[in-house]
Amino acid sequence: MLGQLPKVNDPNLLVGTETGDDAAVYRLTDDIALVQTVDFFTPVMDDPYMFGAIAVANAVSDVYAMGGIPITGLGILCFPEEGLPDYVLPQILKGATDKAAEAGFPIVGGHSVKDAEPKYGLAVTGIIKPGKQTTNAAARPGDQLVLTKPLGIGIITTGIKREAVSEATARKVMEVMSTLNRDASRVMMEHGVKACTDITGYGLLGHLSTMAQASKVKAIIRASTVPVLEEAWDLVAKGVVPGGTESNKAFLEELVEWSPSISEDTKIILCDAQTSGGLLIAVPKAGLEGLLASLKGAGVQWAAHIGEILPADGRPVHVQE
Repeated sequence: MLGQLPKVNDPNLLVGTETGDDAAVYRLTDDIALVQTVDFFTPVMDDPYMFGAIAVANAVSDVYAMGGIPITGLGILCFPEEGLPDYVLPQILKGATDKAAEAGFPIVGGHSVKDAEPKYGLAVTGIIKPGKQTTNAAARPGDQLVLTKPLGIGIITTGIKREAVSEATARKVMEVMSTLNRDASRVMMEHGVKACTDITGYGLLGHLSTMAQASKVKAIIRASTVPVLEEAWDLVAKGVVPGGTESNKAFLEELVEWSPSISEDTKIILCDAQTSGGLLIAVPKAGLEGLLASLKGAGVQWAAHIGEILPADGRPVHVQE
């Protein structure tokens, strides 16, 4: 659809919509560029405080994926006039405010509309030095792929809605979703990474295929090395799969080459629609071990080496065992 719009011809627009990147980057001066993004969604659990916190972690992740530092946020709220307890809205906003404070930026305003279903998120502005931004179009043959959060978030949150998940598992997935990608972003920038994207609604393979096509390369994923929340496997076996995950899998049919040994359950996991997922980083091979060590040292406990980039050949993504 975006292809039907006129192209923006502005030399200061360093990253626009052409490659489906995570955020726009606009140069103000030789030293400062704005990183701008917006994201909001419906609740993924009943806890209003955690919903607000996760919505902020999810929205600001696009700034981190570009290597930027968030400086302000504007709240976007849809909320019904009646039908929900009075404490719900203040708790959503409290969770959002606290998570933004943890990330080091204020929510300075926003806009609300009446809607039958609650929705919350942010428009986030960040900054970066022009030319230092990471993009989804800078992966190069030889780069190694690192993922910083586990998959299975969409499957487990669907399980929560169906009351098929234990309280301990619900707490675990909320912790993963509410964890900022700030430290992972800081570490990758310290290591000179040029290519990154974050994993959200299109799943690991959806966002990876976009990166591969934007970079004009091929990506190899080794499924056995991808971090996954263990409880997600049991839910998939029971048929607990989000509609968005099924849609991702169908969309990727012509973009992904699967090794014959890859099971249907594994395919679902790799296509799972994530909320506030991790960063997918492409790092030159010589820098892989140093990056992984620094990520672990910074507390990014799930960071894992999951694949590599090769020259373009056939479909943009190949999944091996």
